[in-house]
Amino acid sequence: MVPPAAGAGGEIAMEHVEGGFPEPGALYLEPTWYFDHDTPAVGEFALAKTAGADTPVARAVALFYAIRDEIRYDPYTISDDRADYRASRVLEAGAAFCVPKGNLLVACARALGIPAGLGLSDVTNHLCTERLLRLMGGSNLFIHHGYAVLHLEGRWIKAAATFNLELCEKFDVLPTEFDGTEHALFQEFDGRGRRHMEYIRDHGVWSDFDFDRVIGDFRDLYPDTLFEDCAAERARNAARKAARFEDERPVV
Repeated sequence: MVPPAAGAGGEIAMEHVEGGFPEPGALYLEPTWYFDHDTPAVGEFALAKTAGADTPVARAVALFYAIRDEIRYDPYTISDDRADYRASRVLEAGAAFCVPKGNLLVACARALGIPAGLGLSDVTNHLCTERLLRLMGGSNLFIHHGYAVLHLEGRWIKAAATFNLELCEKFDVLPTEFDGTEHALFQEFDGRGRRHMEYIRDHGVWSDFDFDRVIGDFRDLYPDTLFEDCAAERARNAARKAARFEDERPVV
């Protein structure tokens, strides 16, 4: 199964707002092939993780922490398979990198009536690992870092539920916290005062996931073997022949 073309078969065309934020209309509430909150598993997850939360802000905060910590961050899940970017697939896998985790948060927010889109930015990660750097051709520039953009109390809020708490503790990275009122993005410095994450360029907000742009740009910047190598590393991890990402040591 592949997603229908934008605007075809009754699908709402994808919107991209490069500067600023979009109008919070139906486009940011609809299920899409990637933000498939009409899938029972996604809707049930959203409801279960927000039980007892009685405001949109409280529900958004509960979703953020559930996705941040229950879906492990794993950069070796980078894939050129469209299905790996569906919210339902991310739930099933239990591990993902920033973009699929952002897709899941968008889908869950929409399931609860919170308008949401996907934001993308380029970032420099000053605390990468040797294994990951090798796969990326030595580059510590992470293009298209993905995060959810949520419309709460009349304004758009960026929320990067990316690095799980276990990873942050092992890498001595300050975890990203979210209160539903301020942007929740990566910390510039880690717990020891070392450079951690530097935002280089903001690409804007999308009403759906632009798979072709993201994967095309990955192919242009990173080695031709990126997706194949990541698949091999996932297989090594599954066979317990390699450490999980959070058990590696960051390059200082």
